[in-house]
Amino acid sequence: MSTFRYGPWRGGPDPLEPPYDVAAALDEIGDAVLDGTSPRQALQELLQRGPQGMAGLNELRRRIRERQREVRRSGRLDGTLEQVRRLLDQALAEERRELFADPGDDARLREAELDALPADTARAVRQLAEYDWRSPAARAAYQEIRDLLRREVLDQRFRGMKQALEGATPADIERLREMLRDLNALLAADARGEDTGERFAEFMRRHGEFFPDRPRTLEELVDSLARRAAAAQRLMNSLTPEQRAELEALAAQALADLGLQAELAALTQALQARRPDLDWSGSERLRGDTPLGLGDATSALQELADLEELNATLSQRYPGASLDDVDPELLNRTLGPDATVDLQRLRDIERELRRQGYLTQRGDALELSPKAIRRLAQTALRRVFADLRSRWRGEHDIADAGAAGEITGTSRAFRFGDEQPIDVVRTVSNAVRRQGPTGGPVTLSVEDFEVVETERRASAAVALCVDLSFSMVENDCWRAMKQTALALHALATTRFPQDAVEIIGFNRYARPLTATELATLDCDLVQGTNLQHALMLAGRHLRRHPNAEPVVLVVTDGEPTAHLLPDGTAWFYWPAVPETVHATLREVDALTAFGATINVFMLGDDPRLARFVDTIARRNGGRVLSPRPDTLGAYVVSDYLRARKGRRARR
Repeated sequence: MSTFRYGPWRGGPDPLEPPYDVAAALDEIGDAVLDGTSPRQALQELLQRGPQGMAGLNELRRRIRERQREVRRSGRLDGTLEQVRRLLDQALAEERRELFADPGDDARLREAELDALPADTARAVRQLAEYDWRSPAARAAYQEIRDLLRREVLDQRFRGMKQALEGATPADIERLREMLRDLNALLAADARGEDTGERFAEFMRRHGEFFPDRPRTLEELVDSLARRAAAAQRLMNSLTPEQRAELEALAAQALADLGLQAELAALTQALQARRPDLDWSGSERLRGDTPLGLGDATSALQELADLEELNATLSQRYPGASLDDVDPELLNRTLGPDATVDLQRLRDIERELRRQGYLTQRGDALELSPKAIRRLAQTALRRVFADLRSRWRGEHDIADAGAAGEITGTSRAFRFGDEQPIDVVRTVSNAVRRQGPTGGPVTLSVEDFEVVETERRASAAVALCVDLSFSMVENDCWRAMKQTALALHALATTRFPQDAVEIIGFNRYARPLTATELATLDCDLVQGTNLQHALMLAGRHLRRHPNAEPVVLVVTDGEPTAHLLPDGTAWFYWPAVPETVHATLREVDALTAFGATINVFMLGDDPRLARFVDTIARRNGGRVLSPRPDTLGAYVVSDYLRARKGRRARR
C-alpha cells in the first residue's frame, strides 16, 4: 500500500486560497462609506484602485496609456507611398540605364516619354501601365509596385490579406471576388430583415479562410470589418491632402485591376450604415520613424481606437457604467491574457458582493444591506478591541448566579429550577466517588449533578448622542464618530442583547438613527449643535426602560448653539447664548434626577466647550474625557462597559 504524508504547503502561495477576499473588499468599501462616500462611489473607487493589492481599473488604464504611446511611436502612415516611390525610382533608373546603351531613335523616344512623366506618383504609375519596358529589372520593379498596391489595399480592409495574396494566382483573385459578392449579398439580406443564421454558417464554411479571427455570428463579423474600415478611413483623413490624393488614386487603380472597386465600395457603404457609432471622420498622428504600409498603419490606428474604447469603458465615468461593458476579447487582444484575468477578478468581486447580499440595488441607487452594516459594525468593534488590548475590565456587578451570564469558573449542586449548564466532569466525578471502584457502569443520581455558576448581567439603557454638525468633518472626526457608534451598537447587540441602545444624532435638530442610517449618513451643511434636543430624546429612551441602568454618552466637538423653542422649532445662535445653555442644562438636571450617568467625550480643545462640559460633570456626576479621534472608539466602548455597572458599583 502507498503511504502519504501531509504537511504545510511550502511551494509558494496557497493554491487553494481564493483569489480575492470579499469580506476585506467590503471593509474597504465600508471605510469609504463611513467617510461620507456613497456605496456606489465607494465600490467604483475600490474597483479603480484594486482591492488587496490586485490590479484595479486604474492599473489597466495605465497599461492602456503605455500601449497607446508605443503604438504612436511605431512608425509613419505614409510608408506605402514611400515604398511605391522608391520602387518607381528604381524602375525608371533601370530603364534609363538600359536605354542609354541603345543609340537608336526608339530609345531616345522612350527617354523623352519617361522624362515627361508627371511628378505625381499615382499619375506616373498609371501612365506607365501600358509602357513596354525594355529592362527586365525595371519591368520586375514596376510589377512589384502593382502587386504591393493590391496586397496593401486589400490588407487595409481585411487583416492578413497582404500575406495571403503574396504570389496569388488568378484563381485566388476570383475566390476573393466571390467572397466579396457573397458578403455583400449576406449583408443586404440581413438589412431586409431576413433570417441569415444558416446563410452566415454557409458563408463561413466557404470563405472562412479570409477571416482568421473566426467570427461566430454575423454581428461579430460586421463589427470586425467595420472597425477596420473606419480605421482605414481615419488613416486617409490623417494624411496631407497631397498624400491622400496620391494614395486614393493608387488604391483605385489597384482595385480596378482586380475588378473589386464596386464590391468594396458597396461593402464600405453597408458597414457605415450598420455601425454609424464608429469614428469614420477622425484622424490620428503617428510619431515614429519607421514607414508603415497601408495594412500595418490601419492596424495601428485600429488598435488605437480599440485602446481608446477600452480606456473609456474602464474609466466607468458615464451613466449606467458597469464592468460588463468592458469587452474581454478586446482587452485580451490589446493587453494580453493577464489583463483579462485581472478584469475577471474585479467582476467576481463585484458579483460576489451582490450575490452574498452585501450590496443591494434599489432603483438607480446602490445600497449597503443590513448584513453589510453588521459586518462593518463588527469590523469597527474588532478595531476598538485591538486598541483596548489588555484594558478589559469586569463586565458584571451582581454576584448571585443567573442564567443570562458568563461562566465564573465554579460550580454548585443542582437545585430544582436551575437553568445553568450542567458541569459534566464534576457530575460524573461525583457519581464515581459515590459508587467506589466497582468496575461496573457508572450510574448517575440526582445528588451527583452539579451546574456551572454564571454571573447574571444587569441590563442597561444606553443613549449614544453623536454630534452631526459640519465641524465634525472639518476636525476629521466624522469617520471616527461613525465607527464608534457602530462598534458600540455591535457590542450591545452581540455581547449584551438585554441592553437597549439608541443612537441619537444631532445638529440643529436631533433624531434617532439606525445603524444603517448612521453608516451611510452624509454630513449636512447645517449650522447648529442642539444638544438639548438630543438629551431630551435620550431621556425618552431611558424612561422606556425604567428597570435598566441608565447611561448617556455624548460625543461632540463644540458647545451647544441651538435649542428647541416652545413651539418645537430650533433656535440657533453662535456663540452660545445663556438661553441655549440653560435649556441644555435643564435636560441634564432631568436626566440626573432620573439617575442617568452622562459621560461626555470632548473632541478638540474649544475652551468654551471645556467650560460647558465641566458644568455638566459637576451637576450630573459623570465624567469628561478628551480622546483623540483615533482613540475615540476605545474610550467610548470601555466607558460603556464601566458605566453599565451602575453608580453603586463605582463608589
